[in-house]
Amino acid sequence: MTIVSPSVLSADFLNLGEQIRELNESEAQWIHYDVMDGVFVPNISFGTDILKQIGKRTDKVLDVHIMVSNPLKVVDYFKKCRIDIMTFHKEAVNDNMLIPTIEKCRLQGWKVGISIKPKTRPEELIGILDKVDLVLVMSVEPGFGGQSFKPESLDKLDWLHSYREEHGLNYLLEIDGGINRETGKMAVEHHCDALVAGSYVFKHPEGIKAGVKSLL
Repeated sequence: MTIVSPSVLSADFLNLGEQIRELNESEAQWIHYDVMDGVFVPNISFGTDILKQIGKRTDKVLDVHIMVSNPLKVVDYFKKCRIDIMTFHKEAVNDNMLIPTIEKCRLQGWKVGISIKPKTRPEELIGILDKVDLVLVMSVEPGFGGQSFKPESLDKLDWLHSYREEHGLNYLLEIDGGINRETGKMAVEHHCDALVAGSYVFKHPEGIKAGVKSLL
């Protein structure tokens, strides 16, 4: 079954508690939490305090995506948060620091994901794909919600799926950016396991639960 991971970046923060309650009542399995530092991406989102509050109000998987310039340092700030999956960007880390960053996340008891921007080829992940639990393909440029889906991301999903099959690996494939009912269906047809959806879920005309359900 497809995993839906609504991104709270698109939530109404004046009504966040109510919207988390709606997510809890929905068929979403995960909640996606974007951290942006204004350096790696041209936007700033939120840090540990809101994540701690969300963690107290849900039992769903917390799917944390850090779009920051120094993941090895930033993960220290999240040690006291409840996190299930911590995903950082391949482009933010020198190749010789990829494995130390993965290992540091694992020491916290987290599963680990690696993310790539639209211009990064999935082949650049060879060498660490056997060390991660999730690969997040960005189907828009990271930093802002509401962008249009880049269909070339589907080819990346196909390549990552083929590599996973050929090497007997079991990382999950996740996609983030411009996901709605149509693009989500295309992503699943190209072997995607988890859909991150922000605006589509939180601004769905029939409500959050209906937005989630339409992606399943």
